[in-house]
Amino acid sequence: MKKFITALLIALFCLSCAAASFAAQTSAEKPAEKTVTNPVPSDDPAEQEAAEKAKEEAEAKEAAALAEKMKVNEPGAALFQVLERCETIVYAQVQSGALLPRLCRLEKDVFGRELPGSLTERQTALLRFLEDGSESSPSLLYKVAISEWGTTKKIMPEAGLSRRLDTVEIVIDGATTEGPVASRTEKMLGKILPENTSYSQATLPAGTVVKAQLLKTLTVRTCKPGDRVVLGLLNEIKQDDIIVAPAGSRLLATITKVKAPRSFGRGSEIEMKFDLLETIQPKQIPVGIGDFAKKAANVEGTTIGAVGASFAGAVILGPVGLVTGAFIRGNDKQLKEGTVFYVETAEAAEVKGYKIPSSISNYASMSENQPSPQGSGATQPADKPVQQ
Repeated sequence: MKKFITALLIALFCLSCAAASFAAQTSAEKPAEKTVTNPVPSDDPAEQEAAEKAKEEAEAKEAAALAEKMKVNEPGAALFQVLERCETIVYAQVQSGALLPRLCRLEKDVFGRELPGSLTERQTALLRFLEDGSESSPSLLYKVAISEWGTTKKIMPEAGLSRRLDTVEIVIDGATTEGPVASRTEKMLGKILPENTSYSQATLPAGTVVKAQLLKTLTVRTCKPGDRVVLGLLNEIKQDDIIVAPAGSRLLATITKVKAPRSFGRGSEIEMKFDLLETIQPKQIPVGIGDFAKKAANVEGTTIGAVGASFAGAVILGPVGLVTGAFIRGNDKQLKEGTVFYVETAEAAEVKGYKIPSSISNYASMSENQPSPQGSGATQPADKPVQQ
């Protein structure tokens, strides 16, 4: 009897195990329920319209998220770099919004119409027209600068082309006119200057001394290393009766070190490196503070630096041995607007400029308000001393 009961229990256990195994196998073989992701469209027009709108909103959010991830609208992004440069030339500041509407506006403001071609082709063509030009047709920047020089003998490169042309028109006609910048510029040139305004080639010697002033006050609180500093030429640069850089042309520098006033009477310090001179072409020429620049400052009897500061000497050497920096030290916490510096070209440069027609040579040689100690636009070859 005992053996019978044991055998029965073993049989029941085996049956339960088999049943469990069969249940598990059946569950594994049973297909999973499908989730319906695309329900059957409703026949109700209102529901169909709501569904379509929801789909469009979802796609717009997805595109916006992708654009944010790519940062295509971030200033300086690769897709916008050429456009931003063109906007800065024309308007003096970068505009906002999507690329295509901004490009269309630029083209209409400059040419009066939109250009054909792809976005990259249109942007490239626009930048070349504004900044580079060709041998037969100088750039628009050059032509506007020539019209400014012919009107006031100075230029305003910090302003956009549109504003610069407005100023010329007001001086000449008493009011601005409507129309694209390119055609308005040609009309002004025809009224202001004789003959053509094509490029003329000149060689600007190394050691050419120029005089410039700060356009904005620099303070130890607001300056930081890497900041760009803009100075304006006080005298035009001429070479062989060719205007290379009118008064007002930009001289670019960079802040390299700033120290606030410290204890025990130690004054503030601003270290500034002079980088480039912009010509009328436009072209950028390396400049710095060298022996000729320092001698020119001594001839005029001025101190390079602000009131309360002094020129402490050379601290940065350029690749050709020229001093390219100025070390300003003093108790004053700022370098004031209008502070004068003399710099010189670091190397000889082939440049393009405006050949002064003989019919206006008297106008072109009129004395300026702030003459250089070497005369207007004088050049100083590196192998000759400054006249004192």
